[in-house]
Amino acid sequence: MPLTPLKFLFGSGKNVVTETVGAFRENAEAGAQRRAEFDQAALAQYAAEFKIARTGRFDRFMDGLNRLPRPLMVLTVFMLFAAAMIDPLWFAARMTGLALVPEPLWWFAGTVVTFYFGGRFQIKSQEFHKAALAIADDAPRVLGRIKEIEAMRHDTPGAADTGTDASLGDAALIEDDNPAVQDWKGRK
Repeated sequence: MPLTPLKFLFGSGKNVVTETVGAFRENAEAGAQRRAEFDQAALAQYAAEFKIARTGRFDRFMDGLNRLPRPLMVLTVFMLFAAAMIDPLWFAARMTGLALVPEPLWWFAGTVVTFYFGGRFQIKSQEFHKAALAIADDAPRVLGRIKEIEAMRHDTPGAADTGTDASLGDAALIEDDNPAVQDWKGRK
C-alpha cells in the first residue's frame, strides 16, 4: 500500500500534526486543568489555616486583634504618602517633629515591634511543632494499619494460610457449587 501525504501526516490513528505542535505549544485544555488544580490546592491550603477550633469569644477577639498590626502599619505608611501629596506643609511639620525623637527611643520602638512579631512567630512555631509531634506520635498506629491492609492483598505470601485451624484447612479443599467458579469453568 503506497504512503500518501495524508497517511503520512495523520498516520494510523495518531495525529502527527497535533503531536508536533504539542511539542512547541502547551495544550490549552491541559494547561487550564493544571492551573485549576493549582488554584484549588492553594484555596484548600488557605482554608485550612482558618479551621483551627477556638474555644470562645475572647479567643476569637484576641485572634482578630493579633491580625491588626501589620495591615495597620501598611495602611499608615500609604496614608503618610497621601498626606505628603495632599498637604505638604502639614506633612513636613510632622516629619520635622519625628526628626526630634531621640535615637534610643527609635531603638526601643524597634525592639517592641521586633518582640511583638518575634513572639507571634514563636507562638505559631510552637503550634506547628505541637501538631508535628501529634502526627509523629500517631505514626506507629498508622504504620500498623498499613501493614494490616497490605496483609489483606491477594498476592501477599500466606494470605490464604489457614494457620492451625484444621477444619478451616479442610473446608478450603472441599469443592462446592460456587456460581462464579462454575461460570468460569464453563468458559474454558
